[in-house]
Amino acid sequence: MSVVFTTSLLSPYERADYWHNLVSETFIPLDVTLHEPVPSAWSIASERLGPLQISAVQAGRQSVSRNRRLISRGGEEFLTVTFQHTGTARLTQDGRRALVGPGTFTCSDAGRPYEREQPDHFRFTAIRVPKSGLGVPESDLRAVTGTVFSGDGGTSGLVAGFLGRLAERASGFDAYTGQQLAMTAMDLLTVLVRERQGRLDPYASDTARGMLARVKAYVLTSLADPDLSPERIAAAHHISVRYLHKLFQPEGTTVGRWIRQERLERCRRDLARQTGSAPAVTAVAQRWGFTNPSHFSRAFRAAYGMSPREWQCGARGE
Repeated sequence: MSVVFTTSLLSPYERADYWHNLVSETFIPLDVTLHEPVPSAWSIASERLGPLQISAVQAGRQSVSRNRRLISRGGEEFLTVTFQHTGTARLTQDGRRALVGPGTFTCSDAGRPYEREQPDHFRFTAIRVPKSGLGVPESDLRAVTGTVFSGDGGTSGLVAGFLGRLAERASGFDAYTGQQLAMTAMDLLTVLVRERQGRLDPYASDTARGMLARVKAYVLTSLADPDLSPERIAAAHHISVRYLHKLFQPEGTTVGRWIRQERLERCRRDLARQTGSAPAVTAVAQRWGFTNPSHFSRAFRAAYGMSPREWQCGARGE
């Protein structure tokens, strides 16, 4: 659920102090310089998706900066990916300056000084990402800072498309799905960093990694569909079934096994819910795409060493 903060209910003279505090509390400690003589009504709407924080910001002319003093106050563990929707911006970090326009995005590393200038009224979406989730050396992140990325084509297009849709639909995902989609988002960002550094795995191209991330996102939002199949997934992504299976080979699994594993995990979670009366095992199985109760029970026992009903009773203390 989004948490929305706005200055619209404050007088113009109260808005500046409120906004200064709100920006630092929402993101990381930052210095804010306002360039409007009288601050207009601005807003920030934020929500969490697994380890990601997604914030939609709409405001007037201003600049934010981060120096060594502010870095010492915390927040250095985050990378912020900012998608510009309206207005322009200038981002300066690591000796580079990026001129940002609508439809592009930038990355800023909170562990080093930077400045972002917004000379126009603007709207953007900022996604705060824990750097530890990217699995790349700190030094490699310099390859993506102070740089503008296009939202069209290539790896940056995959990142923009996936994270953009994720931000739009974040409130509709359950906690488990949100966590999985957040991990996929971080995988895509890792591909972008490694591509810029020339350190992609030669046996797993950025195209393959990006396509696998898109396939997993599609599957996770379609698990309830009993007709989900490799053929349908391949057709939705304009690839062959053979290539789809090849995408999963480096992970030591098949697309069918991965789908079954994700469905079983959701069933296991739903069966253990403590609120209200215990849900019927058959209903839970059908909710997540299992149409044959006997097949579901066998698959569940093979995965967890007990029947669905035994797991449910044990988890609920019955």
